[in-house]
Amino acid sequence: MSWYIKVLKNYAVFEGRASRKEYWMFFLCSLVVSIALSIVDMATGITNNGNPFGISTLYALAVLLPGIAVSVRRLHDTGRSGWSLFLALIPFVGAILLLVYYCQDSQPGDNQYGPNPKAEFSAGIPQSAVAHP
Repeated sequence: MSWYIKVLKNYAVFEGRASRKEYWMFFLCSLVVSIALSIVDMATGITNNGNPFGISTLYALAVLLPGIAVSVRRLHDTGRSGWSLFLALIPFVGAILLLVYYCQDSQPGDNQYGPNPKAEFSAGIPQSAVAHP
């Protein structure tokens, strides 16, 4: 749950890098919450009366920006530009490419987008506390 909260706190941060775990835990938590809210929508009849806007739609709109931001940071972690997110506009192939990118391991060491998030807590010392030359 802390990964989910971390992404929500950085809802408009498009700089830096996001680890695989951060990205996929946010995705999993968002999926579970979306399913639960959809069930609530159906059980209460909110979406059955011809109204397409229920609680689940409001939630989807609320996590849209944080979802885009963590996706861009995940692409940065693999050494790709955030503009690669536009690959999603290519039917089928774009989604498959993005899925492959999201599943890839982090680029080792620092890259042009910042320090490796995996190394942040290696040796028990946060990288932000270590001076970089």
